[in-house]
Amino acid sequence: MSAIDASASGQFSIGDINIHRLGYGAMRLTGAGIWGPPSDRKAALATLRRLPEVGVNFIDTADSYGPDVSEQLIREALHPYEGMLIATKAGLTRPGPDQWIPNGHPAHLIAQAKDSLRKLGVQHIDLWQLHRIDPGVPRDEQFGAVRHLLDAGIIRHAGLSEVSVADIEAARRIFPVATVQNRYNLIDRGSEQVLAYCAVNGIGFIPWFPLAAGELTEPGGRVDRIAKAHGASAGQVALAWLLQRSPVMLPIPGTLQVAHLEENVTATRLSLTRDDIVELDAAA
Repeated sequence: MSAIDASASGQFSIGDINIHRLGYGAMRLTGAGIWGPPSDRKAALATLRRLPEVGVNFIDTADSYGPDVSEQLIREALHPYEGMLIATKAGLTRPGPDQWIPNGHPAHLIAQAKDSLRKLGVQHIDLWQLHRIDPGVPRDEQFGAVRHLLDAGIIRHAGLSEVSVADIEAARRIFPVATVQNRYNLIDRGSEQVLAYCAVNGIGFIPWFPLAAGELTEPGGRVDRIAKAHGASAGQVALAWLLQRSPVMLPIPGTLQVAHLEENVTATRLSLTRDDIVELDAAA
């Protein structure tokens, strides 16, 4: 067994599926602008194949990453995903690099979920997430599509992305919300109320862009000082802070390089002190 093991991040249950809290975000498996194939396909596949070896058993992807590229690479590298939870998303369309347009029409969401089923090569998707609530489509119609996917057995569990507490409560009137994926990191804590709601209700909180620390990482900055004190990197401090922030926190740092993946997983060994946490909490 590898000395690097994501199981040190702790456990979380999504329905009847147990995962290690430190996962992997598969957006970076694509080209510039999250468009087309990766610059180094061999490195991408090597990184994916390293995941189970270092105990990462939760991967987050989306049909829009590439588009389609990320899901297909995951299948090539890891199918049949023994002991792993592969989560995907739909609800954003891609006319070009760095362009994201919501499409929450129920027929589109259902068709995309079925397409992800085929691309991933599974009988059902363990966790499927509504990538964005489309402001041009009644919210409950989009939630109704999710309910249909659950009832039809196309997906086992469902989540939301970039939502408010009010959105989550509205969705829960129609289907069980297993996870919420909002942007959250050391310098962007706009989702504190959502995180608190998730913690009270046992909903997994998936922070995207988890490694962002901005000016805090500058020489002499708070993250820099704490990292040096622990013999760690700024990214490892950012991940350790997230993992110690809440037991429902499920960070998904992404990378195209095995070495960076291993550095991220090693962050699960880092235990920040009470003073470290106080200082980092005050940094935002």
